[in-house]
This record gives sequence, C-alpha cells and structure tokens, in this order.
Amino acid sequence: MNASSSVTLVNGRPDPVFAKALEKVSPENQAKAKTKAEDFEAVFLNSMFSQMMSGVKGDGPFGDTKSTGVWRSMMVDQYARSFAKAGGIGIGNEVYRMLITQQANKAA
Repeated sequence: MNASSSVTLVNGRPDPVFAKALEKVSPENQAKAKTKAEDFEAVFLNSMFSQMMSGVKGDGPFGDTKSTGVWRSMMVDQYARSFAKAGGIGIGNEVYRMLITQQANKAA
C-alpha cells in the first residue's frame, strides 16, 4: 500500500489537515512512519492476543509442555504482525496520522 493513498477519513470525508501534512513530508519519511505505525499496532495486538491465549492449554501433538508456550508466543507474534499489516483495528492508522502531522508541523 502506498503511504499517501491511506488518507484517513473523518465522518466519511477526507481530512484536509492530514492531506496538507502529507504534502510536506517526503515519501521516504511517509513510508518509515507507516512502518513504525504498523509495528506499534503489532505490539498492541500481540499483547491482546497473548492475554486471549493465556488460558488455552496445549492439545494435539504438542501437548501441554513448556515448549508449547514458546511455540504459542511465536504464533501470537505472527498473528499480530499479520493483522497489523492487513489494516489491524485502526490504531496504526491513527498513529500514522499523528506521526505525519507532527513531522509536517516540525518542517513548517
């Protein structure tokens, strides 16, 4: 996804403040901000998914062993990254908007 194509909408309308901010920030910095925003959302989702999975006991071929916990933490991390990359729950978009707005204000 192109970072500049992810202009957020407020009440179904384009956000003119964000659109102006995007004009002031280089495409390279937009891409970096998008990556950082996705990373932030992935960390948040990882925490949520970890809590969700904390009561699940191991079944199947892995059983309920210590190594199941290690495997489950890696699985949860990949779930969180996949969700964030696919758009997540909206936190990443807001973080991205804030980062771009701050960079634009700093450049002005």
